[in-house]
Amino acid sequence: MLFNTFEYWIFFAVVVVILAFLQPSAKRLVIVVASYIFYSFWDPRLCALLLASTAANYYLGLLIEGAPESRKKAFVTGAVVFNLVVLGFFKYFDFFANSLTALLGISGHPWALDIILPVGISFFTFEGIAYCCDVYRKHVRAVRSFVDFALFISFFPHLVAGPIIRPENFFPQVRNNHGLTTVDIKWGFCQIIKGLVKKIIFADYFAIIADAYFNDPVNATVAPVIGIIAFAMQIYFDFSGYTDIARGCAGLLGFRFPSNFERPYLAVNIADFWRRWHISLSTWLRDYLYIPLGGNRVSPSRVYVNLMIVMALGGLWHGASWNFMVWGIAHGAMLCVHRLWDRTLGRRCVAPAVLKPFTTALCVALTFVLVVLAWVPFRASDFAVTATILRQLASARVLSLDGATGLYWGLLAACSLWCLIDWNRRLQHWFVEQMPYMLVGVPVALAFIALQILGQFGLQIPFIYFKF
Repeated sequence: MLFNTFEYWIFFAVVVVILAFLQPSAKRLVIVVASYIFYSFWDPRLCALLLASTAANYYLGLLIEGAPESRKKAFVTGAVVFNLVVLGFFKYFDFFANSLTALLGISGHPWALDIILPVGISFFTFEGIAYCCDVYRKHVRAVRSFVDFALFISFFPHLVAGPIIRPENFFPQVRNNHGLTTVDIKWGFCQIIKGLVKKIIFADYFAIIADAYFNDPVNATVAPVIGIIAFAMQIYFDFSGYTDIARGCAGLLGFRFPSNFERPYLAVNIADFWRRWHISLSTWLRDYLYIPLGGNRVSPSRVYVNLMIVMALGGLWHGASWNFMVWGIAHGAMLCVHRLWDRTLGRRCVAPAVLKPFTTALCVALTFVLVVLAWVPFRASDFAVTATILRQLASARVLSLDGATGLYWGLLAACSLWCLIDWNRRLQHWFVEQMPYMLVGVPVALAFIALQILGQFGLQIPFIYFKF
């Protein structure tokens, strides 16, 4: 049941109507039940795994808090190992088994188990780890109510593709959820409309351009630079659109999620990019992997090693493929180069104030180019396709034109304006603060009419991050 389908919105409307007649304590249980119904649409068998993971992390949190100080570390280590084993078995066992058989030259896949990949497992296992670690660090108290904890793990707006929610942000809202104001309702609808616009107007049509190139880069009529930038725009509008919808749905259920994107393609360097892109993941990797490895407190050489480990694992988190790890390693290498530059030549190369706008624009352009190039292995089906695309980028065909290229450039320019100009924030402010309450239904109705029309033409493309 995808966010960009009419079926989901019927389901969501039914849940909202039922909740309107219930007390806060009953609402939490109903949302948990609704979340499991939502998850069962993917595969009913996976609800057992979600429930088992929830129960295990619930009891592990209580054990960590109640254990003597001398044993707390053992329990939190066990909690982390448990979650990683669950994630590793379902997501990576077949991948590593097949990689090993290929390395040994064994034909077929004798060790593969053909395991079903549970939707959202990368997200709810990371939330389980965050919860147990935060209880150990005494950032949050262990939750006594199993229903409240099940709500945290299974809350359907963010269950299958995030954002990754922190316990300290979520549980206070569970206890203080006293209903919705007019501003809350308008804010929720605004996020949903914005997300649907990003998805059905921009992301899905950039997907057509990107697929036309990446599916057959040798014979594609799309120029390489167009295809690659199209995918960069597709993944931004697709994932940020999903996040907007998730935030809007959560808002209409009484919960506020933090922003997950802050105009990442305006980053002035690669470190700034990761402060703006998939913020819930980047901060999770920082707090639960980079800092425990030593963070910035260790020697310079160890810092670079830590950065490479974190980004390589962050890349592999996206999918069981060496391509994703290469993408992560590329970002790790860029972060290392940036850190080295920032601590050596960067301190001496300070532009005069009069040149600041030009140097900033240059830095933004350079960062964008590097990020776009790194998307190549992320999107390519294998290393052979990646190598083919990189060879094309080094050739004269990189900017070759065809009959549709002018249209593609126009679409890219339009999306660039979305990324570069802050008009959408001003529009959101007007929608939430000034738009008459009775008119809110007009853009909402238009958005759902568009969904129905696109559904008739078979243009409902799944969100990219649903497969992670």
